[in-house]
Amino acid sequence: MVERGEWRLLCLLLHAAWLGCVLTAEAHTCPPSCNKCSAPNQCDECGRGWLLYNSKCVDIDECGTEFGVCSLDSYCFNKAGSYECKNCDPACVGCMGSGPARCRKCAPGYRLTGSKCLDVDECSYMVLACPALDEICTNTEGSFRCDCAKGFIRKGGVCVMKQLSSVQDKGLFENIQDEEVVVLQQMFMGVLLCALGTLAAKGDLVYTSIFIGAIAAMSGYWLSDRGDRLLDSFLKGR
Repeated sequence: MVERGEWRLLCLLLHAAWLGCVLTAEAHTCPPSCNKCSAPNQCDECGRGWLLYNSKCVDIDECGTEFGVCSLDSYCFNKAGSYECKNCDPACVGCMGSGPARCRKCAPGYRLTGSKCLDVDECSYMVLACPALDEICTNTEGSFRCDCAKGFIRKGGVCVMKQLSSVQDKGLFENIQDEEVVVLQQMFMGVLLCALGTLAAKGDLVYTSIFIGAIAAMSGYWLSDRGDRLLDSFLKGR
């Protein structure tokens, strides 16, 4: 059997072996910026975007060299071992960095205020931004738009007054036909005659006289109307 002291010695040996492996691995592991190294923190050759200085790799700021070339509407942003071209602020025409304070020139719709290119409120600055009387000027970022006033809609590039719905435009009896008018008149007269007849049946002489007069008037109107129609048919037949 292995004695207790021997177990302790064996553990110490295993620990020493493990520590030696770790140190050996670290000695042969280079930093990410280093392609070749002879010792920890002892770089012999740097990767792309890095410069060897005192056995260490230092990041190259491409934005300060001819390598960091970006388009006119973007600016150079340095990164570890590389760079990135980022878009200029919308207020800028060309820029040297981020934000409206780094513009080379202000874009249309913007004006240099202090050290920044800020939006111009055309609705307040221009006398007749929207020339039409039925338009309202609405300021937007870098520009403006002309909206139709309340109660108007845009058609064919101009603002025209909204048309009310047919239900709102027309009255209750506006679309009624002539035949429907006659039916309504007959219904009204029928109700009236029924009411007068009911009152006349009670023996009231006044309502009896009105009832008889109404019957006579309706009969005369009906006979005269029928007579006119018969005469008109007869004349057309001739």
